[in-house]
Amino acid sequence: MGAISSFPIGKAQQTTKLHCGKPRIVIAGTGGDSGKTLISMGLTASWRLSGHKVAVFKKGPDYIDAAWLEFASGTRARNLDTYMMGREGVMDSFQRNCPDADLCLIEGNRGLFDGADKAGTHSTAELAKLLKAPVILVKDVTKVTRTAAVEILGCLKMDPDLNLAGVILNRVAGSRHERVVRESIESICGIPVFGAIPKLVNEKLLPGRHLGLITPSEHPELKGIGEKTAEIIDKYTDVNRITKLAETSPVLNSDSQSIESHSAPREAVRIAYFSDSAFTFYYQDNLDALQAAGAELIPVSSLESPLLPRCDGLYIGGGFPETHAERLSLNRSLIESVKNNIEGGLPVYAECGGLIYLCRSITYRGKSFSFSDVFPVDLEMITKPQGHGYMEVEVDAENPFFPQKTIIRGHEFHYSRIAKGGENILSAYKVKRGVGCSNKRDGLVYKNVLASYLHIHTGGAPGWAENFVKKARDLKVRK
Repeated sequence: MGAISSFPIGKAQQTTKLHCGKPRIVIAGTGGDSGKTLISMGLTASWRLSGHKVAVFKKGPDYIDAAWLEFASGTRARNLDTYMMGREGVMDSFQRNCPDADLCLIEGNRGLFDGADKAGTHSTAELAKLLKAPVILVKDVTKVTRTAAVEILGCLKMDPDLNLAGVILNRVAGSRHERVVRESIESICGIPVFGAIPKLVNEKLLPGRHLGLITPSEHPELKGIGEKTAEIIDKYTDVNRITKLAETSPVLNSDSQSIESHSAPREAVRIAYFSDSAFTFYYQDNLDALQAAGAELIPVSSLESPLLPRCDGLYIGGGFPETHAERLSLNRSLIESVKNNIEGGLPVYAECGGLIYLCRSITYRGKSFSFSDVFPVDLEMITKPQGHGYMEVEVDAENPFFPQKTIIRGHEFHYSRIAKGGENILSAYKVKRGVGCSNKRDGLVYKNVLASYLHIHTGGAPGWAENFVKKARDLKVRK
């Protein structure tokens, strides 16, 4: 069972001292699209193919990069985000999910020092310092030589407490280009260049779209990608030196909460969740938290399952329902099954893509597709993000899962917005940071359904898993 940041009802919390001396490394970048994911995947796959078990983590709320790390490692990826989880939650999750690993890799996000404000709060650099992990910086050197050293030097001077230990060059134009950049960085900055990856002509290993990379479940040619990224890393970087750098990581010590049961086990409740190429955005910590609270998780294909299976609750995460809209809309038997169960009181928690599925329709690329009509709302997809970044909401109305005045931290990233309807629907959240549905509101409520654009992590949503399971158990008892 993986790390969770909240604890099941009927179980006591006990503070213990955790120690982690596992070799670890942070792969950071000088900006977005620098090549962090390709290099992180390749290094992970290389280690795995050489017989190492690798624990993988993604800094920030990103689901897609984490899915690719999971694919490369063959192990569950975890997200580490100090905004949503707090520093203690990050330390707890990291230390609980690395004991069985030989090596730990943490992929950063955006630029090394990019955070929530001008101080770089919640940045990759701050995470690396918290985890006492050496950092390798990926630098895209397209159309630049010696000036690359200036940027690296600036990163070194920016925070002397950060262990910025080396560089990997990406998109190198040729041998002369590599030599000049490498010599400039090593002589001016005094840190090693661990590798130089050329421009990979016609290599569409990780194609992207409007939310970033496509997900592994939707990749048209998934077979062999892990091996291919490992070949790139083995050919163009010094994996042995990188491994030895990871082994210099000091021991981490922290007080952490453990779980000790003092009550008899209760019969599990069945919580179904959509799990397919249309709905892939679930934090593993959230699923773990539901299980720890007493849930048996039942995966359901929103594209192929004709009916909702027998269950006491339904969790619909995010994903890309818009790109699967026609198939989803044609599966009317499942749509009607979900709607009928909701009318019967089924507790449902839905976020972003789940919200879309529960609305009346969505217009995507000029075509309208009908969905569940649980909420009489018509949505439309726009070419620009309608909400993007961290969110904070305050619960200020009755809903199935959170008491009023609860503060929830999460994030949003959606291109859809309400085009029509929603005026008379109860909403449970006052948006303190972010966009939400409209008019600084989010969290649509109908019977035992709560649906929003807010993506939550259990570390930033107090009591969510326990309350969800309790609501589902109440329904089970009434049946």
